[in-house]
Amino acid sequence: MKRLLQFLALCAVVVLSTGCATRTPYDYTAFKRSQPKSILVLPPVNKSPDIKATYSMLSHMSYPLAESGYYVYPVAVVDETFRQNGLTVAEEIHAVPAAKLREIFGADTALYVQITDYGTRYAVLASATVVTANAKLIDLKTGETLWAGWATASNNEGQSNNSGGIIGLLVTAAIKQIVNTLTEQGHTIAGVTSQRLLTAKPNGILYGPRSPAYGKDDAPR
Repeated sequence: MKRLLQFLALCAVVVLSTGCATRTPYDYTAFKRSQPKSILVLPPVNKSPDIKATYSMLSHMSYPLAESGYYVYPVAVVDETFRQNGLTVAEEIHAVPAAKLREIFGADTALYVQITDYGTRYAVLASATVVTANAKLIDLKTGETLWAGWATASNNEGQSNNSGGIIGLLVTAAIKQIVNTLTEQGHTIAGVTSQRLLTAKPNGILYGPRSPAYGKDDAPR
């Protein structure tokens, strides 16, 4: 019994120390040196099995960047420009040299996003729509990475599955999967992920020059 108590106490210390850990502040040296004013949003590379993911995510990405204080090139114009030049696949667009993108669009930076999860997943006792993505902001003058991050969102956040018994959980999961699929929940959750990923915040991108908060996020994070 004594050994068991000692083991439980040790586990408690580990859990507490993990929960109290703080995130390492992002190094914004390159970002502040570059002082970008405009962002070219590239179509996200889709690593999920859902073919709708790229343009669903793309449709949400401009808003949080503009709200954070940047000029964002209109995605429809950018998409058509790439099409006119024979580029219709996100992977091919991401492979275009930074200097070439700057020559064509004149942007300060480009945003490269990869979607790693998109859509509804069904498990025995649960069903959830999840969208996960990572991003890099690249200086088109130097090719340097100014910022990188990732975010995820799910429509199961904050929900509890502890009532109704096993049969109730099975029925609820099945019904939820059908509803999520029919109502395109992936598109809605992609908007949440985009907000979490691309809104200026601690360890996120810095505020741009069009924001009243520009330059005020220089304090240690």
